Amino acid sequence: MRTKNNSVRLAEIQQRLREEIKNSGMTQREIAAAMGVSAQTVSRYMTDDIFPALDTLARLCEVLDVSADYILGTEKN
Repeated sequence: MRTKNNSVRLAEIQQRLREEIKNSGMTQREIAAAMGVSAQTVSRYMTDDIFPALDTLARLCEVLDVSADYILGTEKN
């Protein structure tokens, strides 16, 4: 069941992802290649109602050099 709070939370996570990708200086294609996924997949994490699997999120955070806690909103950057 999708609730408004879940939608808001996902939107906040996506916003932090967009900011960190922009701050990284890498393109989505470069990030995707480093993660072993398609650029379309990276784009979907930021725009669609999908969330990466935990191992994929860990790789994404590693590539972006950012804490998963920050992306998830449990820690300030």
